[in-house]
Amino acid sequence: MAQSQTDHQPKALPTALESMTLLVAAVIVHDKATNRVVLLQRSQNAKFAQSMWDLPVGKSEAREPITQTAVRELHEETGLTVKPESLKVAHIIHGAWGVEAPNGFLTVVFVAHEWSGEPENREPRKHSQVRWVDADAIPENFVDTTSSALRRYLAGGPEVSLDGWQ
Repeated sequence: MAQSQTDHQPKALPTALESMTLLVAAVIVHDKATNRVVLLQRSQNAKFAQSMWDLPVGKSEAREPITQTAVRELHEETGLTVKPESLKVAHIIHGAWGVEAPNGFLTVVFVAHEWSGEPENREPRKHSQVRWVDADAIPENFVDTTSSALRRYLAGGPEVSLDGWQ
C-alpha cells in the first residue's frame, strides 16, 4: 500500500529540554604563510575565564546556522571578516557541563585560511587584547577546551574532544 504524500509539515515532536546543549562556535584564523593564529585575551572583567587567552568564540543565537555564528562572533570580537563557505571544521568539543550550560555544550571549532581586515579589539570590556600569536608560542594561560582544540588542530591530531564526561 503506497503512502499518501501531503504538502503539510510533519507534526513537531515535543521539545527535548532535558537534552538541550548550548551550541557554540569558535574560529581559528590561521595564517599559514607566517604560521600565526589570531587569539584574544579575556579582560579581568570578563564573565568567564578572566585574563585567560582564548579563540574568538561565542554562543549561537536562535535559528542561526553555526557557520553564521562563527562569522558573526569573529567579526564582533576581532573585526575580521570571513565568508561562511570558507570555514572548515577543525575540531568538535563536547562538554558535559559549562558555566552557562548545565546540560552541556557543543563547540564547533572552525579554521579559516582566508579573511579580510586586521585583528583589533572590538570588545574592550570583554577582552584586554586581540592579536596575532606565533603558532609555536601559544600562551599557557589558555582556556582548557579551546587550547586543546587549537593544539590538536595544529598537530593534525584528533578532531573530537570530550570535556567533563565520566
